Amino acid sequence: MSVVRSDETGGRLLGLALIALTAAGCVNGRTVVPVRMQPAALATPSAVDLSSHEATVRGIAGIIVRELGLPLPETVTVYVYSSREIFEQGLVDDGRVSRVRAAELSDFALGVGKRRQLLLHQEPNVGSAEWVRLVAHELAHVSQIELAEGEGRAEQWLAEGLAEWTAYRVLERLRLDTVVRRRLVAVESVRDHRPVVARRLDLETLGTPRGFTVRHLREGSQATYQLSYLLADYLIARDGLDHVVDYFRSCATRGDRHGKFAAAFGQSLEDFEREALAHLAKFSH
Repeated sequence: MSVVRSDETGGRLLGLALIALTAAGCVNGRTVVPVRMQPAALATPSAVDLSSHEATVRGIAGIIVRELGLPLPETVTVYVYSSREIFEQGLVDDGRVSRVRAAELSDFALGVGKRRQLLLHQEPNVGSAEWVRLVAHELAHVSQIELAEGEGRAEQWLAEGLAEWTAYRVLERLRLDTVVRRRLVAVESVRDHRPVVARRLDLETLGTPRGFTVRHLREGSQATYQLSYLLADYLIARDGLDHVVDYFRSCATRGDRHGKFAAAFGQSLEDFEREALAHLAKFSH
């Protein structure tokens, strides 16, 4: 998701837990933390600190930039909201999301990555595997938006799949999980997924932000995200991460959505869907 850049005022966490923040850093349940993303300012992956939201974001960013080679903007402003209601309002005020969309997102999302922004619902256990996965996933979206110079310009299933791909590698790097286990979980999640069983993924619909939301609310969030992960995982294994990154970068220029995919990967979206279905068929019962 992408929006205009919000202001970066507010106190810094300075490595403290959120519950210890003073009123200077946390106002009305909303904390604003500008985090510098230049490589020199990022923690090295061998010294990742997961003791606070700021440290967790900085540590994950270090892995994403230094080890995966994905770009991030010079500064990402992290907003942390202390309740679901404040999170929803923050999506409107800070993220410039429509009120209808904010209400929809706040029903299921714990965090949203936008252009040079992370908007997070407060989590006390910032070192947990699931929270690290969420932050890494949303930072990957920040990277994608930076590459494409805007929101929703690439295939949404690939954006979500690459975000999960990135998150699983961060988890493995921090020894919180393994890519092999996450891939097995994904396979189990999609075996009986209706579009896979029906052999019609409908990547045309799954490729738009709105279509993706409708599909995962209707067909199941877990299975839809895991399907996207397996598609991205296959594409990266086939063509390489650099090739996928170049595709997102190509989305910064004007042009036909389907034409950009075909130019980047040498086949139409329909041909890729057929190839992907053949790949997924290997995992059927």
